[in-house]
Amino acid sequence: MTPDDIEEFYRRLAKDNPNPRSELVFKNPYTLLVSVVLSAQATDVSVNKATEPLFAFVDTPQQMVALGESRLKEFIRSIGLYNNKAKNIMALSHILVDQYGGQVPEDQKALEALPGVGRKTALVVLNVAFGQPTIAVDTHIFRVANRTGLAPGKDVRAVENKLEVITPDKYRLHAHHWLILFGRYTCKARKPACLRCIESDLCEAVKKTGIPLPT
Repeated sequence: MTPDDIEEFYRRLAKDNPNPRSELVFKNPYTLLVSVVLSAQATDVSVNKATEPLFAFVDTPQQMVALGESRLKEFIRSIGLYNNKAKNIMALSHILVDQYGGQVPEDQKALEALPGVGRKTALVVLNVAFGQPTIAVDTHIFRVANRTGLAPGKDVRAVENKLEVITPDKYRLHAHHWLILFGRYTCKARKPACLRCIESDLCEAVKKTGIPLPT
């Protein structure tokens, strides 16, 4: 896409959803961190279903440590890989208590050093909890960036680097959520809703396939 196309692409997303929000339900930076760790290879819906009763009892790392790994597993048993996730959540909770006074650090390297927290998780927490203009690339964003031609790349990091360069400053704070939601509900993996897509005339895939544009 040209710089003008990119500007227009984001302008439309912003107009369609001026204040995008994460679909994970959380109370504070710590519960967000737990939710994002749980969301790996799981849907936000399934995570929210598990964390609603959990967060009624636990919303600090101190409370999580007191809860214990066995009881945590009872709450998150419905989520894939729950055994390993429970182990990581307990470990990172201990670190937060021992090294950070129970607070979630606002630093990417510090977050990535926590058990079960990778680059994507750290960037999501920095964006959602602390309002930093980071762009965490998940499968939805990777698909949107490549399919539309917004920021094509061979891997997640390549797409992230390109998005960091091409995304206008005024759109950076919300770019992460706009692109995720666009990929989740419009530019879907199997049946993209091209006929009702607000970006169809800008999309490289539509131009190549000749899908009729919405009127």
